[in-house]
Amino acid sequence: MSAGRPFRGCACFFTDNIFVGRFGLHVRYRDGPQLRRDHGRALRERGCRSEEQFREVLREIEAEVQRRKQLIHQSVERRAIISKCYKPKHPEVYTLQDSFLAPEFLEIVRFCTSPGADLQGLLCYLESFSDKRIYRLPVFTEEFCQAFVDELENFEQSDMPKGRPNTMNNYGVLLNELGMDEPFLTPLRERFLQPITALLYPELGGACLDSHKAFVVKYSLHEDLDLSSHYDNAEVTLNVSLGKEFTEGNLYFGDFNQDPSPVPQYIEVEHVGGRGLLHRGGQIHGALPIASGERWNLIVWMRSSAIRNQLCPMCNRKPELVEAEGFGDGFTEALGGEVAQTVNLCALG
Repeated sequence: MSAGRPFRGCACFFTDNIFVGRFGLHVRYRDGPQLRRDHGRALRERGCRSEEQFREVLREIEAEVQRRKQLIHQSVERRAIISKCYKPKHPEVYTLQDSFLAPEFLEIVRFCTSPGADLQGLLCYLESFSDKRIYRLPVFTEEFCQAFVDELENFEQSDMPKGRPNTMNNYGVLLNELGMDEPFLTPLRERFLQPITALLYPELGGACLDSHKAFVVKYSLHEDLDLSSHYDNAEVTLNVSLGKEFTEGNLYFGDFNQDPSPVPQYIEVEHVGGRGLLHRGGQIHGALPIASGERWNLIVWMRSSAIRNQLCPMCNRKPELVEAEGFGDGFTEALGGEVAQTVNLCALG
C-alpha cells in the first residue's frame, strides 16, 4: 500500500500541539502575539498571570520548537551510538517470538484470521468499556513482561543517549532507537494486531495500518506521576501494562476528539499486567497519578497512510508534508509521476 513511498511528517509538528507542562495546556504557536491572542485567557485561568510567567512560557515553547526541529538528526545520532555501543542484558527480547504472546492473544488472532470472522464474534473474546470502543485483551506473558522491563531498566541505567518519548512523558524509551522496529514491532503490528483492528476499527484504516511509533513510558513517585488529558497522533493505539508493582494510576477516557459533547462523560480503566487496551487514537484520555511503586507501559501508535493522507489528525488540515526519518508520522506522498490517490485504499481489500 505504501510500498516504495517514503514516510513523511506534517509541518504542523513544528507549530501545533505544543504542551506547556506547568499549566497543563496544549497550544498552537506562531509567535508571541498569536499565543497571547489564542491562548492568553486559558493560560491566565491556569495561573499564568504575570508578564514574567508569560515570557517563561514563551521561552519554554521556543525551546520545544527548536528541539522538534533537531529531532530527526539527534534521533539518527542516538540510534547509531546505541547500535554500536550498547550491550543488551536480554538480547532475545528484541526479536518477536510467538512464545512472548499470551495464549489467549494468539487464540484471538486465530479467530480474526479465520474464514467468516466478524466483529460480534471478536467481541466475545474482548473486555469492552462503555460505548467508547475501548477494549482490553491479553497480549504478553508475564515472563516476557519481566524480561522486557529488566532490559529497559538496564538501558535506562546505562550511559547511552536517550530521547524522551514526547513532550508529555519525560521518562521512557523510544523503541526505534533501540532497533526494535523491524524485528519486533512491525511483525507485531502486521501479523498480530492488524487482523484485530481490521474488525474493530475499519473506518480508521484498521485493515491497513502501515506504520507505527512505539515507545515505553515510566511512571514513579519521583519522576512522571501522571499524564494530562490528550489524544494520540494515531488512528489506533495499543497500551500494554508491563509492570511493575504500583497502586492507583488508572487511565481515564473522555470523548472522541472529533465528536465532543457539552458535558464529557469520563470512565476509568485499571491497568492489568500483560494486558493491553486498544482504543481510537482520537479518544481523549490521560493517566491519574500513581500512589506508590513504579509502572511501565508499552505504547504503540498505529497509523494508516490511506486515512491520514487525507486529513492530519493533529491539525485537522490537509497535511503539509515534510521530510522525516523512518516511519515519520505515517504520511506518504505519491511517487514521481503518480497522481495522488483519494480513494480509500483500505476498502479495496
